[in-house]
Order: sequence, then structure tokens, then C-alpha cells
Amino acid sequence: MKNIETKNLLLRPLTMEDTADVFAYSKSKNVGPRAGWKPHETIEETAEIMKTIFVGQENIWGIEKEKQIIGSIGLIEDPHRQNDQARMLGYALSEDHWGQGLMTEAARAVLAYGFDTLDLSLISVVHYPFNLGSQRVIEKCGFLYEGTIRRAEKIYTGEIRDIKAYSISSEEFR
Repeated sequence: MKNIETKNLLLRPLTMEDTADVFAYSKSKNVGPRAGWKPHETIEETAEIMKTIFVGQENIWGIEKEKQIIGSIGLIEDPHRQNDQARMLGYALSEDHWGQGLMTEAARAVLAYGFDTLDLSLISVVHYPFNLGSQRVIEKCGFLYEGTIRRAEKIYTGEIRDIKAYSISSEEFR
């Protein structure tokens, strides 16, 4: 998997050396819950998650700015589609960097990689209805709204949430 460089960011595979940076944004009470995961309580918890979800995984990158990991982004299997030419975009960003256009920049670069390098035909993305920041990123990237899947996902608290679903085809991206 190759690094992806944008105007302001370096997207690169995460390593265990990035654990402290990932913990720094993952412990926030505002980051994880917007994506359905609980804030990390200890750096050891982050290390375990790094081992199982990030390190060594294909098509998952750390978002680096000024030599610090400020978020993550990746293309994973879409649980709603049985199509090996489709993937789902997922991401998280340190709240210190919200509202600066950085996630949109990273997402556009990953979309280009997905369509140009992986030859995907479709990329999907979902967000919770209250997460308007994520919705703005999704809309700026050109995704088309597919609909709201009601009572679709149980999160770590036991709450069941609706999700808003979007997709973009390779033709629409171009």
C-alpha cells in the first residue's frame, strides 16, 4: 500500500509507534461517539485497537500533518453490499482539526485512490443524522444521498441509531 500525499497531508499506513497520537484524539468525548465507538480510556486500549484494526491492514491510512497523526481514514468492506468492487469509506479526525477542510482533502484523495488504483465501481459512506460535520465532508466529496436506514446500528452504549447512507460511483467521481 502506498502513501498518498495531498496539499496539506500525508496519508500513510499506521504503525504501533503512532499509538500515542491515535490515543490523543481517540480519548476525546467528541470524536468516537460521533462514529459509534466509545472514547478510549487508556493508551493500552488504543494499542490493542491499533493491533486489531489499523496496523498491517490494507487501505487504511493514518492522517499525518506536521509529523503528527491527527486522524485515520480507510476503505473497508461495505457491510450493506455484496459487491467486491464496492468499499465503504470510514474516517476519524482529531477535533483540534475540525472545520479546516482537512478531512475533505483526505477523503477526496482516498476516493481517487479507490477508483484509480483499486478500480472500484462504488464507494459508500454513512453517518449518524446528528453528525453534521461528517455530512458536510460527504456532500463536499460529491456523494449522493441514498436514504436513511432507520434503527440501523447499535452502538457501544446500547443505543440504536439511524444512519444516513450515501454513495458515489466511479463515473460520478470523474
